[in-house]
Amino acid sequence: MAKTREINEEVKAEGSKPIIGRILSYTFLAFITVLCLFAFYMLIINATRSNAQLQAGFEVFPRENFFNNFKKAWNDESIPSIPRALLNSFTVAGLSSLLCTYCSALTAYGIHVYDFKLKKPAFTFIMVIMTIPTQVSAVGFIQLLYKIDLMDNYAPLIIPSIAAPAVFFYMKQYIESVLPLEVIEAARVDGSNEFRTFNTIALPMLRPAMAVQLIFSFVSSWNNLFTPNLILSTQSKLTVPVVLSLLRSKMNSQMGDLGEIYMIILLSIIPVVIVYFFVSKNIIQGVTLGSVKG
Repeated sequence: MAKTREINEEVKAEGSKPIIGRILSYTFLAFITVLCLFAFYMLIINATRSNAQLQAGFEVFPRENFFNNFKKAWNDESIPSIPRALLNSFTVAGLSSLLCTYCSALTAYGIHVYDFKLKKPAFTFIMVIMTIPTQVSAVGFIQLLYKIDLMDNYAPLIIPSIAAPAVFFYMKQYIESVLPLEVIEAARVDGSNEFRTFNTIALPMLRPAMAVQLIFSFVSSWNNLFTPNLILSTQSKLTVPVVLSLLRSKMNSQMGDLGEIYMIILLSIIPVVIVYFFVSKNIIQGVTLGSVKG
């Protein structure tokens, strides 16, 4: 009887370990979630307060100046137009993320499906490019744009995004796990050409990975300050990060309306949140379908 009790106690102790670990994990994740959401919550609260209220100190509850700050931010003529900057950023980020995701998936598909002599060197070359920071090639890139007369143009912000080694590597790893070569061979036997096979067979299988990379690429392009700050000079062409950088002078000189500045920051985040909610549905659907098939 004593041995049976000892065995039962050991089993209970072993069973309680995963539960304790799960509780600690959920507690930590909940803390991180609250911390992240609190920063976003305080941004919304500050966007509802006037300049005098913000200078008075910290507050947890919203005030009555939301629409007043919105009108100031939307119609302020002392800075580049916020509606125009939002449209510019959405155009650049939308096109670059679509091209980046599609072309990276197409490149990864080619490396995975086809066998050719330079297959391994091509993969290695792409990985080496991933280690080179953008700042290293910035001077040569700007000189090239001057020579081909593409300064103050959106093309240098969109077209180079096609070459995204990090997105290619992610798509390559995902393709290897979900796309068997037998499926491609069967499509070829049925008479499907290579481009049609990629678009009609491979892409639907890659939807979850492409949705994830679409979000990351969109956010990366939306938040990009370095390249647009070097290329763009016309006020009507500036993107949101460049406009936000111009607001620093107002904040440093204490001449700007803090309520208006917080509202502009809030407006710059809203499109990213909207895109995430739309694309995240595809991620959930893709993962659910994959689990059912598995």
